[in-house]
Amino acid sequence: MVWTVGLSGDARFIDLNAQESIQKLSRAYSLDDGRMRVQTALAEQLEECSQSGWDGYGAEPVIEDTYRNAYHFIEALPRGFPMPTVGAEADGHLTLEWYSSPSRVVSVSVSPEGDLHYAALLGGTARRNGTEPFLGDVPTDLLQIIRRVVFA
Repeated sequence: MVWTVGLSGDARFIDLNAQESIQKLSRAYSLDDGRMRVQTALAEQLEECSQSGWDGYGAEPVIEDTYRNAYHFIEALPRGFPMPTVGAEADGHLTLEWYSSPSRVVSVSVSPEGDLHYAALLGGTARRNGTEPFLGDVPTDLLQIIRRVVFA
């Protein structure tokens, strides 16, 4: 947004109040559905886990390609969809997890090559796991598994 700042004290007062009002409105009516929180967490994981041995046990570093794939995966989730928590794995992958209960959870491990390795507990003894390529859209089967966990 471009602001025109007047020279008088009254113009500066109005300009400052207008900027504050717009900031308050954007926070109150934000269209963000949690993506910014997850994207911030991804950036923090990249920074904290970018060196070999970041876990004290010889873990592989999280690299930019892994971060980029996870970031784009989050961007590809449908608007209003529940957002995951974020973690890093010893193999250098980033983990996205949706948790409803101990028997309803899905974990997606994002690789630097763009593979999405997932494992899910779907209640009772129902389980699903597999690998899907990430090609810019969340694979339909994986999206259905996540929905089954969070909306059941």
